[in-house]
Amino acid sequence: MSSLVLADLAVPRSWRERASSRLLASVVLVVAGSVLTALAAQVSIPLPFTPVPITGQTFAVLLVGAVLGSRRGAVSMALYVAEGLVGLPVFAGGKAGLAVLLGPTGGYLLGFIAAAFVTGWLAERGWDRRPLTTAFAMALGNVVIYLFGVSWLAVFVGLERAPLLGLVPFLPGDALKIVLATVALPGAWWGVGRTHPIAR
Repeated sequence: MSSLVLADLAVPRSWRERASSRLLASVVLVVAGSVLTALAAQVSIPLPFTPVPITGQTFAVLLVGAVLGSRRGAVSMALYVAEGLVGLPVFAGGKAGLAVLLGPTGGYLLGFIAAAFVTGWLAERGWDRRPLTTAFAMALGNVVIYLFGVSWLAVFVGLERAPLLGLVPFLPGDALKIVLATVALPGAWWGVGRTHPIAR
């Protein structure tokens, strides 16, 4: 059974009771999620031995999924990818265009959509309210991103080298992001629970 996610508590109750207002709120949240991911993508550190840079994208993707829920999170990431495809410089390093999606890092971009859905689906079931389950949700979201990203990267660098170039160098950073999420999300629920009885 699905439950509220954090974004639902940002929408006034009077808005939640009207279909048109709910739709408008969802549109605003979806756009905001894509913007947050675009900004996080600009925190980019190229690595000389791999075409995959270190970025803040993955943390933003999983955070957006957990906060918005499965459907809005996935739509937000799909919008983010679409923004890059039409030429907006939202991908890592300010890049854009179809060439990025078809390039070595394209699998990660598509993985963002699936990962946001998975993380959001788990959040809808309360996994973001406790540290341990939050860590599992973030870890599963990362696994989804890597399944897409490393699989597509293997087309360019070979199956044997793909994990070494597209997975191993990023594990320490992802572990740190999981720790941050483990503190931030349950902490946010604790905070809103003090003022929103509906969140208890």
